[in-house]
Amino acid sequence: MIVSVFDTGEQRPVRFGFIVSKQVGNAVTRNTIRRRLKDVCARQLPLPDGLDVVIRALPSAADARFADLLSDVDHALARGVR
Repeated sequence: MIVSVFDTGEQRPVRFGFIVSKQVGNAVTRNTIRRRLKDVCARQLPLPDGLDVVIRALPSAADARFADLLSDVDHALARGVR
């Protein structure tokens, strides 16, 4: 998983974007991964205002447990928000 964090400097809530390509799996698998990532990101709130967070799921995300996704995103956001 690749997580990019951008600080826009604007006073607005955090925005999340998800990239889950066909390399991850079929439509059902991609949507499942996207829903899991949305839940993971909701658990990370609150984050500083004005951030744009883009998460690109790699093919290994299809087999990852929810706890692994949560840990990966938590670690990446902690690094990116600093």
